[in-house]
Amino acid sequence: MTPPLKNQVYTAEILGYSSEGLGIARIGGQVVFVHNAIQGEVCDILVMKVLKNAAYGKVVGWQQVSPHRVEPDCPHYRRCGGCAFRHMDYAEELAAKRQRVQDALRRVGGSRVEVEEILGAAETLRYRNKSQYPVSPEGKVGFYQARTHCVTDVDGCLIQKPQADAAAAALRRYMAAHHVSGYDEKTGTGLVRHLYVRTNAKGQSLICIVVNGESLPCEATLTEQMRAAVPETVGVVLGVNTQHNNVILGDRYRTLWGQDTLTDVLCGHVFRLSIPSFYQVNREQAEVLYCRAVDYADLTGTELVLDLYCGAGTITLTMADKAKKVIGAEIVAPAVENARENAVAGGVENVEFFCGDAADIAVKLAAEHLRPDVICVDPPRKGLAPAVIDAMVQMAPKRIVYVSCDPATLGRDVKLLEQKGYKALRATAVDLFPRTAHVETVCLLEAETSV
Repeated sequence: MTPPLKNQVYTAEILGYSSEGLGIARIGGQVVFVHNAIQGEVCDILVMKVLKNAAYGKVVGWQQVSPHRVEPDCPHYRRCGGCAFRHMDYAEELAAKRQRVQDALRRVGGSRVEVEEILGAAETLRYRNKSQYPVSPEGKVGFYQARTHCVTDVDGCLIQKPQADAAAAALRRYMAAHHVSGYDEKTGTGLVRHLYVRTNAKGQSLICIVVNGESLPCEATLTEQMRAAVPETVGVVLGVNTQHNNVILGDRYRTLWGQDTLTDVLCGHVFRLSIPSFYQVNREQAEVLYCRAVDYADLTGTELVLDLYCGAGTITLTMADKAKKVIGAEIVAPAVENARENAVAGGVENVEFFCGDAADIAVKLAAEHLRPDVICVDPPRKGLAPAVIDAMVQMAPKRIVYVSCDPATLGRDVKLLEQKGYKALRATAVDLFPRTAHVETVCLLEAETSV
């Protein structure tokens, strides 16, 4: 077969979706990832890039159009890399995400577990309670174009809270009026790196401007403009990140006005959140996710639970409602401080928190012969370190509840855990990120001897 050629148009059927939400076609025996395509469509595809093992193209015409195709509702969709599914209806998006999780568990994990269902969101608009806007050297405040670090100026985003959009507009005006430069990743120069806005269920916001330095010009004016743009603001914080990298947050914060934390209610518990504390970006769907995790944990009130990567203690306190005791571990010190404060404020006494790397704490607890009945993990996108898996297995829990934000690393870790005697029995996908390519999963593994 002759592989596809750049700048040529081919007609092919869309067979499925990539992890980024691109359509997948086969042309000349080669995989072609296709923008703006839907499974089942027969498209005229313009090949734009040809690599050794794959190619990329875009749809320039249709021979057969999917009934799931819709007109994108966002004017920025074609150039902003934030969303992946605005050209299809929500039912098709959910089907694509469920299949992605199933494929990862089967093909990567070698597991026979079935994804029981995908729990879709009741609201697909304005759901993000945390917004992170990169700032370009020219002062654009927006989002990266797909697969680039080129910032697209976005004056309104359909998945961000209105408060975040208003703060972004205020930052643009401030930077233009005071000739404040944006950060250049290539050279490490420029001042303003990111705008970070966290908003709670009441509509209150905590705003952080991350800078490549120790201060900003006219900080009082900036604070006034932010408060005028977002009247529900409870605090304005300056975050310092002088490292030459593309990490968003730094390691130091200075409060310019108001509070340096924001409170929110999740699963009946009040949580105090600092800027670096992990907290799911979709509060309503996070409750759905955590309820399924608790369901999989099958708690009766007698169990000891270990919650690794506990953040501000959201899963820890939710599990504590039905467990005898829950131990939480988290590497981010301010998050652990928040978790302890949240437990005290809520009168939750059957919890304990440790600050440190998950692998180090897991190894330490295993060496101390801790024997939890259930271990819950909610790791970052890179999944579990081998040392964490080894320590978990050494502690010999009856059940492992794995909350995952990346199906590929979930599949990898499920395979490793099954090799060590833990079989995946149940899995549910939960859509916390409507219209984007991301999807969460809750997976239950049990020790083979108890199956």
